[in-house]
Amino acid sequence: MDNRAEVREFLISRRAHVAPERVGLPTGTNRRVKGLRRSEVATLAGLSVEYYTRLERGAISGASPQVLESLARALCLDDAERAHLFDLAHAASPVARPPRRRNSKSYVPHQSLQWALDAVTAGPAFVRNGRMDLLAVNPLARAFYKDCYDMPGQPPNIARFTFLDERAHDFYPDWDAFAEVTVSILRTEAGRDPHNKELHDLIGELGTRSDEFRKRWGAHNVRHHGTGFKTFNHPVVGELTLAYEGLEMAAEPGLTLTIYSAEPGSPSAERLQLLASWAASEYGTAAQAEPERAASDG
Repeated sequence: MDNRAEVREFLISRRAHVAPERVGLPTGTNRRVKGLRRSEVATLAGLSVEYYTRLERGAISGASPQVLESLARALCLDDAERAHLFDLAHAASPVARPPRRRNSKSYVPHQSLQWALDAVTAGPAFVRNGRMDLLAVNPLARAFYKDCYDMPGQPPNIARFTFLDERAHDFYPDWDAFAEVTVSILRTEAGRDPHNKELHDLIGELGTRSDEFRKRWGAHNVRHHGTGFKTFNHPVVGELTLAYEGLEMAAEPGLTLTIYSAEPGSPSAERLQLLASWAASEYGTAAQAEPERAASDG
């Protein structure tokens, strides 16, 4: 896959984000570009202007790790942006191999994985891939993401729910922040796995059907999504403020295990208990079988 356009747009967007004074350069009064000039990036990275210009035009194949590190420092990239730059360079290599991944439509969790998810009883626990399909869940996660599961004709997908279902604006009180995170996760995955047809089909669908997605996709923002707090407005139990931990699964490259939890004794913890009771009455034992059916039916 030719990713020169991706490389070009990413480098241009990062260059535009660096104010000259941030890297010790004078702002000046005759600056016609937002952020740094190409020549300034080249100087900061210790490269010739001609070579950096070729890189910014997308000719990143063959760039050494030392060159990429110099670029990352010059452009003040954070950890996620630096990793994305390396992913783009790897994808551009003529000897790069597509990463091993699971097809979401045929994926069925190992029985031991489902046991592990079901053993988490105090909070939602689920496994997703880079395109944000819900591949395996515990009963509480099934109840937590109930609206994702009833989008007509679609397997449960957090990104599709966020941008194509009006209920997402109620579920996420700060919808703009969740939308930014969702796009950043997809952009990160697209750099990591550029040959993934399922992923590009989803990006194409969202770009065609959602102006909000299309606007954010053009920003080329990426991020690592590992830990923090989020607030939700669940349609059954109301507001929940939850901590989350996302763990990359060593045995399943490309998959992430996420667990939500509430502060013990907090109103959110009480509401999670209410949600668990609701799930037991609403789904019964069927909740545990639902992820397998969704994966096989998708």
